[in-house]
Amino acid sequence: MSPETIKLDIRGRVCPSCLLLTLREVNARHDDLRSGLSVMEVLTDSRDATGTIPAAVRNMGLAASVEKIAGDYRIVISGTAEPA
Repeated sequence: MSPETIKLDIRGRVCPSCLLLTLREVNARHDDLRSGLSVMEVLTDSRDATGTIPAAVRNMGLAASVEKIAGDYRIVISGTAEPA
């Protein structure tokens, strides 16, 4: 069974709004993200968000990856983070 993909489009927003909106959604779905039932894709045009969001969710024990796509960024948040 594939995980549910939760899409969050925060283009046009700047930090800290990007971070706060993402963390609100992550907190609401933390158990599903951590267990692998869900994956969150955040679409942003804020370069600052590519540093703040992954750092914040990693501190919450989740994994995050960043990919640049045609002028925007996609941040994928999923399962448990790998130990450092």
